[in-house]
Amino acid sequence: MSKQPDYYIILGLPSDATTEEIHEAARALAEKFPRNARDPGVNAAYRQLLAAYEVLGNPQRRAAYDDERAQQAPELLEVTTQLSRRKIKALDSDQLLYLMVTLRAPEHREHKSMPLNLALVFDRSTSMSGERLAKVKAAARQVVQKLSPEDVLSVVTFSDRAEVVWSASPVEQRQRIVSHISTIHASGGTEILQGLRAGVRELNRFPLDQFINHLVLMTDGHTYGDDEQCLALARSAAARGIALSAFGIGADWNDLFLDQLVTPSGGRSAYIDTPAQIVDFLGDQINGLGAIYAHKIRLSLDLPRGLRCNDAIKLSPHSLPLDCSSLPIQLGAVEARAPLSLLLELAVPPLRSGIELALPLNFTVDIPAAQLHERTFLYEERVMVVDNDTGAIPPPAVVRAVQMLNLHRMNEKAWQDFEHGDTEKATKRMEVLTTRLLEAGHQDLAEQAEMEKQRLILMGTLSLEGRKRLKYGTRSLLTTAVNLEKND
Repeated sequence: MSKQPDYYIILGLPSDATTEEIHEAARALAEKFPRNARDPGVNAAYRQLLAAYEVLGNPQRRAAYDDERAQQAPELLEVTTQLSRRKIKALDSDQLLYLMVTLRAPEHREHKSMPLNLALVFDRSTSMSGERLAKVKAAARQVVQKLSPEDVLSVVTFSDRAEVVWSASPVEQRQRIVSHISTIHASGGTEILQGLRAGVRELNRFPLDQFINHLVLMTDGHTYGDDEQCLALARSAAARGIALSAFGIGADWNDLFLDQLVTPSGGRSAYIDTPAQIVDFLGDQINGLGAIYAHKIRLSLDLPRGLRCNDAIKLSPHSLPLDCSSLPIQLGAVEARAPLSLLLELAVPPLRSGIELALPLNFTVDIPAAQLHERTFLYEERVMVVDNDTGAIPPPAVVRAVQMLNLHRMNEKAWQDFEHGDTEKATKRMEVLTTRLLEAGHQDLAEQAEMEKQRLILMGTLSLEGRKRLKYGTRSLLTTAVNLEKND
């Protein structure tokens, strides 16, 4: 992995070179390339030469580049990459290339974050009555104790309408907040849009640029008729710097909807199996928010012509499908306590031997401790197209991540087959998934997959509980694969 290229080095010039010297150097270097090697889409060296000329040959762009070059501090953010292969064989067909990217907070830097502006938005519909709502209130009371007086908290509940239990304010009157939380009771239906709107309004009561802004949603049911409005609100909130995480309790909520809800901000979507887990889940979420080192992280890909991103998934600190069809990709935040890792699946078209591919990664980041806003970090990987397969062994971490991704995909395809009415195909996939999970040592998930297979055979159906357990269980394997990397 290489950091941002130094355009002065590429042109072979000192940083005080004149504009005329820059033009002459670029022209002389360009003439050294044969005409058939002057395609910037496939020739990384020629592409870098053009980039150097276009930046340094323009006074305004050069001034901005010089300023960025002077201020760029690589130690502000540690970025490492691992490729499944650094040399790929020249083929007449498409082939896959995997790129794992990890961002970390440097150990030696100050990790003090901005204060939190947190909105807790809880479902209090009738289905939440009893232990579920009791645990939600217990978790909220624990959050109040974790926050500092500089943090801002608001508490919103919703059923078929929203109620602001505690309006956004610094956490100074802890006992009063706890008392208000204790008054929450269950009633009514589930309209998530009402809760989201009220939560976003509370967050907007304070200047967003002075806080880490986060809305945490907890629900146990479907929202009806307002899905698209919820998703539009999540997108607009993310654009203003408000991240969103969503926790589904039990088996009756829409997992696809919650995933779509958090994707625009790179937030977290999770399955809470039993009420007893609510306190731990919410506590862990707040601990992570309190340890944020960098946030609003976006990744732009400027891939060579013909290459495309098939898929992207966040691996840690929690797994989440990412949308690489729309750039930039929203990654969320880097916590001081854990790295942010993602896996990119790239489709490489047929290429001739001798071509070098440049894979540039452009990160835009806010780092509160360094008082940096929308700082850009440029990194680049290179892949060589060769005549013969080198037989190089892929990095173990990449192999594990791809293996776990394939298990997750196998589960998702089984459910898609079932939803399309092909129970025979779904049964076969579930049988293979059971075997693969056993081989990988994941006994609990294998047992769940076997139960779903038997349910398909005997009853021709699958369970909502099994859907959630297998989806989020196989997705969590991706995070486990990354956490094993330190043992490589």
